[in-house]
Amino acid sequence: MSISYRNMIAFIRVAESTTFAEAADKLHITQPALSSAIKKMESQLGGVLFSRSTRRVQLTPEGRTLLPKAKRLINEWDDTVMDMQNLFAMKKGTLSIAAMPSFAASRLPGILKTFHANQPNIRIRVLDVVMEKVIDLVVGGRVEMGFTFEPEICDGLCFHPLFNDSFIVVVHEQHPLTLSQSGVQWQDVCHYDFIAMNRGSSLRKWIDEIALAHGQLTIVAETGQLGTIGQLIKQRLGISLVPSLCQEQMEGIGLTCIPLLNSPLQKNVGMVRSLRGSMSVASLSLWEQCCQQP
Repeated sequence: MSISYRNMIAFIRVAESTTFAEAADKLHITQPALSSAIKKMESQLGGVLFSRSTRRVQLTPEGRTLLPKAKRLINEWDDTVMDMQNLFAMKKGTLSIAAMPSFAASRLPGILKTFHANQPNIRIRVLDVVMEKVIDLVVGGRVEMGFTFEPEICDGLCFHPLFNDSFIVVVHEQHPLTLSQSGVQWQDVCHYDFIAMNRGSSLRKWIDEIALAHGQLTIVAETGQLGTIGQLIKQRLGISLVPSLCQEQMEGIGLTCIPLLNSPLQKNVGMVRSLRGSMSVASLSLWEQCCQQP
């Protein structure tokens, strides 16, 4: 039979007092009730914890051994209860999320600014990784939610769309296509050297599918990061197609972004979470905030 939290507190209060009557006053219980609690605890442990006299009560050697351990157990229990109360009240805690870099650099800062204003004691941990890794982190339970393009396979996942993103053409500032600021067709893109994402990425898969139907691209370089694509364009190695989420990033390094007319590349961007288990209070708060934002 386990010793109750209440009886452990009773033992500590008696140990800190000179008499049972004094300890009973501290605990706001009767002396017979306190004596009963200590006797029950002694029975459970198999020995005497206090030596009693008419004037005072003292710990036995075994009682002195138990006292610091009892205090540590009670402190750890109280701390655990307080931590859980704070988590549920969102007074403190950590929220881990994942986001593809294009979203992390554009839309996410504003979202987290609002969240932090509402929940200032929640520490936020952001993993900015490629789309495929966002899904893996959510499925594996390493993050509670992610921001990404809509997955083609949503088994075990819940995806909530936030907006639709159209791909744009990115060129260096002196490229001939800059004369077509109103927009260019897919066929125009096919006339120039092209920088693509690596094979195996969802972005590359989408572009390859469109190329089969609308015209092949002349790929001269491949890379695994959209930021690297921008740097290669800046060196005039070629042009590329990227999500419009990247427009601010691309323009920030002096590149020109042009709409792709009649774009066949339009994808939903949103939030994803696992359907297994429940969300923490903090992650649910962020999810609901994003659902309510226009």
